[in-house]
Amino acid sequence: MPNRLQHETSPYLLQHAHNPVDWFPWGKEALDKAVLEQKLILVSIGYSACHWCHVMERESFENEQTATLMNDNFINIKIDREERPDLDHIYMDAVQTLTGSGGWPLNVFLTPDAKPFYGGTYFPPVKAYNRNSWNDVLLGIKQAWKERPHEILSQAENVTDHLRKAGAFDQLNPSTLKFSTAQTAEIANGLMKRADTTWGGFGQAPKFPQTHCIQFLLRQAYFEKNTTESAYATQAFLSLEKMIAGGIYDHLQGGFARYSTDAEWLAPHFEKMLYDNALLIAVLSEAYQASDKKIYKDTIIKTMQFIKAEWQDEDGGFFSAYDADSEGVEGKYYTWSYDEAAAVIDNPQAFELFSKCYQLTAKGNWEHTNILWLPGEVEAVFKDFNLDVEDGNKILEQCRQKLLMHRQQRIKPLLDDKKILNWNALMITACCKAFAAIGNPEYLSMAIAAEAFVAQHLKLDPNHYAHNYKQGKAANPAFLDDLAAYTQALILLQECTGNQNYLDTAVAITREVLVDFLDVETSLFYFTPVTQTDVIIRRKDIYDGAVPSGNSLMASNLFLLGKLTDQSDWVDHAVQMVAAVSGMMERYPNSFANWALTLQSLVYGVKEIAIVGPKHSELAKQIIKLWVPNKVLQHAAMALTQYPLLAVKVQKGEETNIYVCENYACKAPVSDLKALQALL
Repeated sequence: MPNRLQHETSPYLLQHAHNPVDWFPWGKEALDKAVLEQKLILVSIGYSACHWCHVMERESFENEQTATLMNDNFINIKIDREERPDLDHIYMDAVQTLTGSGGWPLNVFLTPDAKPFYGGTYFPPVKAYNRNSWNDVLLGIKQAWKERPHEILSQAENVTDHLRKAGAFDQLNPSTLKFSTAQTAEIANGLMKRADTTWGGFGQAPKFPQTHCIQFLLRQAYFEKNTTESAYATQAFLSLEKMIAGGIYDHLQGGFARYSTDAEWLAPHFEKMLYDNALLIAVLSEAYQASDKKIYKDTIIKTMQFIKAEWQDEDGGFFSAYDADSEGVEGKYYTWSYDEAAAVIDNPQAFELFSKCYQLTAKGNWEHTNILWLPGEVEAVFKDFNLDVEDGNKILEQCRQKLLMHRQQRIKPLLDDKKILNWNALMITACCKAFAAIGNPEYLSMAIAAEAFVAQHLKLDPNHYAHNYKQGKAANPAFLDDLAAYTQALILLQECTGNQNYLDTAVAITREVLVDFLDVETSLFYFTPVTQTDVIIRRKDIYDGAVPSGNSLMASNLFLLGKLTDQSDWVDHAVQMVAAVSGMMERYPNSFANWALTLQSLVYGVKEIAIVGPKHSELAKQIIKLWVPNKVLQHAAMALTQYPLLAVKVQKGEETNIYVCENYACKAPVSDLKALQALL
């Protein structure tokens, strides 16, 4: 018999709909039942692409005896962390407070009023890995609630009080609202101390892309006027190229896995997430603009092709993820035995070349199978085979195509086809950046279609949006991350298109965020709107993790929109936000790298570029291809008085004029790209 999750749309929740556990979705029914029956709540949080979530389901949640123990003693709630990141953040913080670590699946026990007192991540079915068995945990908590409920209630109050105080950020007291080049250099040097100068990236295994750290270093090199020579740029390029060469990159179809389990980028955690690919495309686009390296362009093109073919729906929205597992085995879809690859390529000489380049062995380069990766220089291998670079690459491409065609006959990993506002917004931004760097109009069309999806399906009323959408249903109020990332995307869309409606929407959303999310005492924003009442605390997220924090995005948005609309109070607000975290930014640069991008704009200034005249679109396309990371741009066929940058621009006959301004003090207009570059 299916449980209550059968009525949900989340792929993750639907995966558990036939468990013998009497799962509830998070909501009034479950929470009221816990209070009425004075039962403890078990909240289990995961996501559809999570490998260990699937393992724990098979081992425990599909076990009849275990399910009976859970059903008799707890109100059991399943949450998709991607649908309810607010709840995931709260209870993840609780488990990290209690245990010192976290991850998914996240299993946390709550009092009947939803306050956490105990939790952990994966629990095995029998005691192993220095972990208690899941049944032992259940029995222990059952006994404690029966014999010592006052201890559980006291622990829950202590944990909740700690979470509330930790979210207050009392330590964020800016001593100054002035910033300097010394601060940006300190952050860059802090990142370099954590940099792996051999394999790229930052820190050791497991290794995540940390795209904003790369982006910051690239821009710092630009601002210090030595883009291609500095250690900052070298580390940024090295990090990207090692990822592209690694197993984290899908060499057959394009796209990146979520992270690498080793320091060399060989063995990924095989799930593919929309947000990772969006952020990598964005930074690859800047790297291509900065360097003109073909490897970045090729990777952008291949990854965009993958996203267009696999993840953009007919309605324009982007799907969320591919699972790490297929047929119950992590990575099975992507890995190769030596003999299978040889048979598919079906050319001994070509296979020998391919296997040497991609490090395939009979024993396997990972868990008795092979992951495709390029740890060495293929040119050296070509030389051993007496091949020039062109012929060698041609053979490799033929081999890749054969393997891809064969792989497409395999059973694919599960597609998580829900659409999340935040991740779609990040992908819209990526499409705009790829369009700016490469000029392919398809990328801009993808962005426009995705924004139209958001406007049609995730906009609930003129001022409010939903977080996620699936099967014709929009659900959950939008969180700060959603609206901040969407605003960022709209700013870039108006740059690429000249459609000022996008800017109007960005301004309207920002005004609503200031009403619904702002904590006036700190100038920072809560993750949840004031109208949301089913969380025990309202958190303020400031750390940039796998995705940029909503607060760091809002600081950037307020600064740029303040410049575009001449609202100095918004610029001042951005300054206050950056000042509030500036000390932590210097101490923990990896966790504040997206904030640091706005700090760079505050320190080095922003070029305000306006284009007015009949050829504005053509010139805008040329200008956005240039790498000018500290700019805002507006363009139109004629002066538009409602927009400060476009209000007082005088055209010379039929010429299209380009104006470069700072703080609305404009230099004499020019009419071509060469003259503009001289001004910049």
